Amino acid sequence: MKRGGMKRVIAYPALAAMLLAGCAAVPKEGPQVAQVQDGTIGLSSQTATIGADWWSAFGDPQLDRLIETGLAGNPSLAGALARVRAAQAQIEAEHAGLLPQIKGGAQLNRGRIGDQFLPAPIGGSDVNIAIADATLGWDLDLFGRQHSAVRQAAASAEAVRLDAAAARLAIAVSIAQTYVGMARAERLIQVADGFVQTRQRALGFARSRVKNQLGSQFDTQQAETLLAQAQQARTQAVQQRDVLIHAIAALVGRGADFYPQVATPTLVLDHAPAVPQLLPADLLGRRPDLLAGQARIDAAVQGRKVARASFLPDVSISALAGLTSIGLGGFFTGGAFSYSAGPALSLPIFEGGKLRAQYRTATADLDGAVADYDNDVLGAVREASDAITNVRASDEALAEQGRVVQGLRDTVRLDQVRVRTGLGSQLDSIDSGFRLLQAEQDLVGLQADALTRRVQLIAALGGGFDPTRPLAAAPVPDTKS
Repeated sequence: MKRGGMKRVIAYPALAAMLLAGCAAVPKEGPQVAQVQDGTIGLSSQTATIGADWWSAFGDPQLDRLIETGLAGNPSLAGALARVRAAQAQIEAEHAGLLPQIKGGAQLNRGRIGDQFLPAPIGGSDVNIAIADATLGWDLDLFGRQHSAVRQAAASAEAVRLDAAAARLAIAVSIAQTYVGMARAERLIQVADGFVQTRQRALGFARSRVKNQLGSQFDTQQAETLLAQAQQARTQAVQQRDVLIHAIAALVGRGADFYPQVATPTLVLDHAPAVPQLLPADLLGRRPDLLAGQARIDAAVQGRKVARASFLPDVSISALAGLTSIGLGGFFTGGAFSYSAGPALSLPIFEGGKLRAQYRTATADLDGAVADYDNDVLGAVREASDAITNVRASDEALAEQGRVVQGLRDTVRLDQVRVRTGLGSQLDSIDSGFRLLQAEQDLVGLQADALTRRVQLIAALGGGFDPTRPLAAAPVPDTKS
């Protein structure tokens, strides 16, 4: 065997031995928190269908426009999308670690060279020293540490993207709930106007009785008090409507100039759209916040792999080439050129416990991500269950209140017949009218609650979120003006 071949035969086992020697002992410490599974939380075997534009089922074009405006201009959403772009840039930064890195530099110095270093005439004289070099470094990532870092950055970016999707859903839900509240306030204004008109008639009737000596001042004072209460109810409803208009403007990213553009809602309060009333089997895969939690688990898994790979040797290739001369005259000659190249091996021999601490931290981070996810899953199941219960309860209460209102309407009609036939008192008729208007006011509130509960259920079930649909880009601010 030739001498060169013999050297390579000896060198390879020696290199392998050095690599194995460089593998520091990884702590035998595994994750301690188990991830919750679909089959253990009582989800239905069925699925729920919710449209991406679920708010259109409420049948109000203005609501559609407001939500579309909010999803395009809400500052919170713009911030979330900015974080998405930052996370995507981090993927590119980590991926750059897999590629060769080339750097260059040049410098020109004026200095004095001591005569003990070089003989005269260079030694002991002031000269120009020119240096230009280029370096190459390439981490071969034989044990996958950098690849795991790239996958960790990708999983973190996916979590941020899903956070932005959750923000979109939260904005749409907030606008829808606020809009239902505004529609409720508008209807309450109408009901309060009915109160005011009825109590004005009652006050006129009481004054007429006092004038004809058929009543007392107490009756007049009571009627005036009831009228003031009705007027106060209207004032409160108007205030509530105006405050909700302000809230809607803020949610869509607009200011006071937007207030006049919000018209009276055409939302039909007494027609609640159908919504799925079950815990769907795909609940964990339709809520963006839960999917974000799963992505964070994936990122923590990759982070643990990065920490584990840190115990292994790091092999890279480095190279250096450049020109160096004393005096500018010989800078571009062949004698000024020099280079070096070869592999480099970095061994984690003694780190003072740093690598073990990093690995334990990464393992704890994984347990924390799993625990947070499990907590969010259980919270989501409870939220969806509560929302289903609330929808059913609000529907039952609404049906019961409908029967109350219908009964009072029949009572008012009969009282009016008795008054016309002389068998009843006008005061009895007014009193029953008061109770009817109060019942109708309660009915408006329950109708609005039925719509609000549906919005909450839609949110609890993840809305119409589609994890495969790309997010809209955030608007780019105009910096030219």
